[in-house]
Amino acid sequence: MRTFAVLPTQVTDSELDKLWQSIDWAQVEKTVSNLQTRIARAALNNRWHEVNKLIRLITRSYHAKLLAVRQVTTSKGKKTPGVDGIVWISNADKMREVPSLNARRYRTLPLRRINIPKKNGKLRPLSIPTFRDRAMQALFAFALAPVEYATGDRSSFGFRKYRSTKDACQQAFNCLGNKNSAQWVLEADIKSCFDMISHDWLLTHIPMKTSILKQFLKAGFMEGDRLFPTIAGTPQGGVISPILANMVLNGFENLLGKRFCSNKKGTISKNYNKHKVNFIRYADDVVITADSEETAEEIKEILSGFLSERGLQLSEEKTRITHISEGFTFLGWEFRKFRNKLLIKPSKKSIRTYTEKVHDILRKGKSWTQDAIIGSINPITRGWSNYHNHAVASRTFSKLDYITFNMLYSWAKRRHPNEPRKDTVNKYWCQKGSRKWVFATKIQELIPLSKTKIRRHYMVKLDKNPFLDFEYFEERRKYKAFW
Repeated sequence: MRTFAVLPTQVTDSELDKLWQSIDWAQVEKTVSNLQTRIARAALNNRWHEVNKLIRLITRSYHAKLLAVRQVTTSKGKKTPGVDGIVWISNADKMREVPSLNARRYRTLPLRRINIPKKNGKLRPLSIPTFRDRAMQALFAFALAPVEYATGDRSSFGFRKYRSTKDACQQAFNCLGNKNSAQWVLEADIKSCFDMISHDWLLTHIPMKTSILKQFLKAGFMEGDRLFPTIAGTPQGGVISPILANMVLNGFENLLGKRFCSNKKGTISKNYNKHKVNFIRYADDVVITADSEETAEEIKEILSGFLSERGLQLSEEKTRITHISEGFTFLGWEFRKFRNKLLIKPSKKSIRTYTEKVHDILRKGKSWTQDAIIGSINPITRGWSNYHNHAVASRTFSKLDYITFNMLYSWAKRRHPNEPRKDTVNKYWCQKGSRKWVFATKIQELIPLSKTKIRRHYMVKLDKNPFLDFEYFEERRKYKAFW
């Protein structure tokens, strides 16, 4: 494969297209993976001088730059431009931009600000970088991800490779599910986490080139025709923002270990944990267990001090201390103990969201064909059932199937108001095998939630690192594919 530090101006688009197609992506990924492994090992052993050298090496690597360009041009926002209106669509465009990812000549552009409506009616600001800024952030994200994983909290699950919400759910079950487990829970909500992080803290503690990080943080944003400065926070929409947010919030688990556990390592350990303090975090959603309300109050004070150093604060409205018998909601599930038995069910809010989505489809699709209705509802059903298929959800699935049937019948009856009920039903529903009332056409059928099998989720081992323990994660991947 030919490589260029700077592409010659006489290279044509067709030559650049062939050059992009000739890239051996397996070799590119292997090179970047090897560098990330070295960074993770050095960070794990606190060899920070070596970490800094390797970060410089990976951010100057031609293969890492290729992978960064491919990542931003194949992600969900690959057709969404920044303030410059430029989109990298052709292979020639991608190949031409690879040499431009140079830290010495790099100058960031302001972000394009748009507002996305939230479920509660408020607006969430989303800042969209240009493609070049996204690729530059992805390049430095390759370097910071192994550092964050090696030095971060063991029980942090958000925005981390091979970890998921289901792992966080299973960890919460492990900490609360036994008869003698903790009975009190602190639900901590961080107020505007991404928007309030202190720039001074980031510039002091993040192990990357300060001049580049400062440009990422101080780029400002364009809203309409006006330019606004950014004095705090990391942009929601930036490729590197989740890693920076994780690095800001890391360290609290060890702080709890030093305060409430007496083991030499200063980490939360089962053998030394008389206050039954356990920590689970997914992004900025935090759940901490305790043996009493007084211990939970003390943890809340410690957490407030920890966050204030980083420019953050707890939301007084959403931060609560609850007994496990009353239950709490975390990541779309309701955790509650009944007679010393912990049950995890889909939350009322999650159920309401599902029914609202189906209702909106039927409201918009009053004149749609049955195939169009099925094609729109099935992806929602499949995604929702896969998310909750490890929880106590069988009754919920059956209940939602009944609600969906009633909505579909109203949709069908509206289309044929003068037909008898039997004719309307026979037009849209049929029997397939032992299943009656199947909403189907000759092409496809509606997937019922109640058909979903409840499967136990096997949590990732907390002491395994995807940048170091390749065999474990390969076996886990094969197991999931077989499952």
